[in-house]
Amino acid sequence: MSFRVRKAVFPVAGQGTRFLPATKTVPKEMLPVVDRPLIQYAVDEAIEAGCDTLVFVTNRYKHAVADYFDKAYELEQALEKSGKTEMLALIRDVLPKHVRAVFVTQSEPLGLGHAVLCARPVIGDEPFAVLLPDDLIWNRHGKGALRQMTELAAENDAGVIAVQDVPREKTGSYGIVATDSFDGRAGRIRAMVEKPSPEQAPSTLAVVGRYLLPGRIFEFLDKLPPGKGGEIQLTDAIAALLDSSPILAYRFQGTRFDCGSRIGLVEATIRFALDHEDLNQAARMAMESALSELGVRDS
Repeated sequence: MSFRVRKAVFPVAGQGTRFLPATKTVPKEMLPVVDRPLIQYAVDEAIEAGCDTLVFVTNRYKHAVADYFDKAYELEQALEKSGKTEMLALIRDVLPKHVRAVFVTQSEPLGLGHAVLCARPVIGDEPFAVLLPDDLIWNRHGKGALRQMTELAAENDAGVIAVQDVPREKTGSYGIVATDSFDGRAGRIRAMVEKPSPEQAPSTLAVVGRYLLPGRIFEFLDKLPPGKGGEIQLTDAIAALLDSSPILAYRFQGTRFDCGSRIGLVEATIRFALDHEDLNQAARMAMESALSELGVRDS
């Protein structure tokens, strides 16, 4: 098996209830961090890693993601007519010309594993990536997390899953891995447990939203019975795959923002605003002013 990854799956069918009422009309993947939606950051990361086929697994009610990656003829004509070439480039270049977007419908909300399984007709038996846009991973001065992972996968001819350390009391919110010979950055996974209690967790290495998986994972997803909540868990399929296919846990270089939570989205927005070439000074002044006012009130 050669682990050259060309295709990436983006599960974007969720309802985003944590962000209601905003997500009543705006999918959470389209919520902005400064001036770009979450989905764009994940897409850029996949393209940097060498992916040229992007598979968006959505539901029949959500059209905003597809609209975002489609042409906007009227807007393009208006910008071109008014000579706003920089803005025109921004909306035309959301995807490079060599990259194609494919949209697949998940008919029922049956979990992440089912969402990935819906992409099988497009992926076939190739190795592929899965990116959860909620997890915004930023490596300011280096390679994106997925590119780091694809290089490791190619070197070891193995699947790779991104992990990060979490406090033991929070293991119940994540899939947790147990590894052999973890060298501080990577190690082969020997077991995975979905949301274990702190007492039962085999480690504090938590799975986050980046996966490189062999096409064989579909065989396991297809036969997997529904688990907790009637959902098909991707973690369960990976756990079943471990005996026959090597999967590495990888502690990526970079910072993860959990933008599936309100505070995570706020943290990402602050950090990206402070790093933005045009906004950094104004953002810093606004934050200092707000903190000063709060300090006066608290005293």
